[in-house]
Amino acid sequence: MNSLATAAIATVAGADPATAGRLALSMLAMQASIGALNDVVDAPLDAGRKPGKPIPRGVVSPRTAMLVAATTGLSGVALSAPSGAAALAAACGVIGLGYVYDLRLSRTGLSWLPLALALPVLPLHAWLGATGSVPSGLVALTPAAILAGASLSLGNALVDVERDAAAGRRGSAVVLGRRTAWVVQTVVLVLVLALAFVLAPEASAGAADVLAKQKEILLATQEIDGCWVDSHELGRVYGTAMALLTLKLCDAK
Repeated sequence: MNSLATAAIATVAGADPATAGRLALSMLAMQASIGALNDVVDAPLDAGRKPGKPIPRGVVSPRTAMLVAATTGLSGVALSAPSGAAALAAACGVIGLGYVYDLRLSRTGLSWLPLALALPVLPLHAWLGATGSVPSGLVALTPAAILAGASLSLGNALVDVERDAAAGRRGSAVVLGRRTAWVVQTVVLVLVLALAFVLAPEASAGAADVLAKQKEILLATQEIDGCWVDSHELGRVYGTAMALLTLKLCDAK
């Protein structure tokens, strides 16, 4: 999803297909690196609790996972470099916040913070990668993006709240409790939508074509049962909800 979003935003900004594809691969590699490092760090706690993950299942060794994390991380940052120093700095910000989550904050009540700060950087990375600058309208949406990142983090944590509590992970959802975390996430999502409609800039003349293309991309990634899968952690519920919301917004514009 992050890679598709990066490609779509870069295309909206005016990037050619090669540049949009390069930036999408950069984001994909960085996300893979963050995920691989997270699996290494969490391997001792995942043993016996999350047997489906590669390291506890014995499919991948921690050393191999670290090699994957290092290789994909360097590749992701390197793929952003041709777009200039600003895009490179944004890429470093994305991957740096991911590593902070993996190594320090994932087991604390501040586990929501890295994603809350990283989500606004994703569109900035794509736009900077395409143009070298950022329009004021995109910056204006930063508060909504920060709240969206916090909500996404809570949604992620809710999937494993019982197993995390049993393993001693004191993440945000564990600290709040399942019921309170659901309420907080819902309230924040409503606030995000309100802010997005209030702060969003006026659409440009070519926006309709771009939104139609984005809708086409989303429909092409739909599963055979009509759902969308966001990730192995958030699964169909979150992926389908976000896809339907995006389709609705595309039609609304």
